[in-house]
Amino acid sequence: MTHVGGCYCGAVTLEVSGAPEAMGYCHCRSCRLWSGDPVNAFTFWKPDDVRITSGTESIACQKTPRCLRKYCRKCGGHLMTIHPPLGLIDVFAATLPTLVFEPGVHVNYAETVLPMKDGLPKLKDFLAEFGGSGETMGD
Repeated sequence: MTHVGGCYCGAVTLEVSGAPEAMGYCHCRSCRLWSGDPVNAFTFWKPDDVRITSGTESIACQKTPRCLRKYCRKCGGHLMTIHPPLGLIDVFAATLPTLVFEPGVHVNYAETVLPMKDGLPKLKDFLAEFGGSGETMGD
């Protein structure tokens, strides 16, 4: 399965292939500030499954010690966040209009500002295999 997406103005297009490694919600302050929302809907993909198909010259990057946030320099539309420590790329769920978003987990729930009672596991930070504690929290 292939899904095509891009930025707000259409200057940058991308595609993802296969199935995401995980889908869910991130509640960390960094994602909240970047997305301008109380929670970020993520889709994690292996790097080989993500490809920019046009507009690479319009891509800008904001770097932090743990991630590289890619966005369109023309419209400011957010595209993806590369997470080197995780070995995965978060292509924002809203960037992929044909992907059926099926969240399976909440991460960084210790930082939430929008409690969600949806029955999904809520991790204090990340899964242990991604460098987190793996500790779960209640709603």
